[in-house]
Amino acid sequence: MDSATGSAPAAGKLYSREILSLATELANYPYIDDAAAKASARSRSCGSTLDIALRTNASGEIAAVGMAVTACAVGQAAAAIFALGAEGKAAGDLDAADAALRAWLTRSGEMPDWPGIAFLTAAQEFPGRHDAIRLPWRAARLALSNPTHAG
Repeated sequence: MDSATGSAPAAGKLYSREILSLATELANYPYIDDAAAKASARSRSCGSTLDIALRTNASGEIAAVGMAVTACAVGQAAAAIFALGAEGKAAGDLDAADAALRAWLTRSGEMPDWPGIAFLTAAQEFPGRHDAIRLPWRAARLALSNPTHAG
């Protein structure tokens, strides 16, 4: 309870209609069994997990994204936001985006240039969700650095 207002914390603000809608977008990104690059990431703060499978083009840029996500609606929405903006991105783009995301979530940097990221603004107030939000960027960076096979 908020001692000043006697109301519950702003969790309702975190789980907005837009966040819940974005979480359902993950159905459009099923895991790709024969993808070029795969990786997994786990949030130490909340236990969320994300398995990512990426198809890449000849230049090593992301051509298709598939994921299996076990996370709260905020983590699922972040994964969908990642997928919506990932096509054409290379490992360096993901490094820069993840660094910008980390800084923005802790209010020490500007909002990252990633489509849809503004929907996560309320999550800045919930540090326990920050690691889950960053999972897709972390997993994708790992996948691109260790492709399982060409394709």
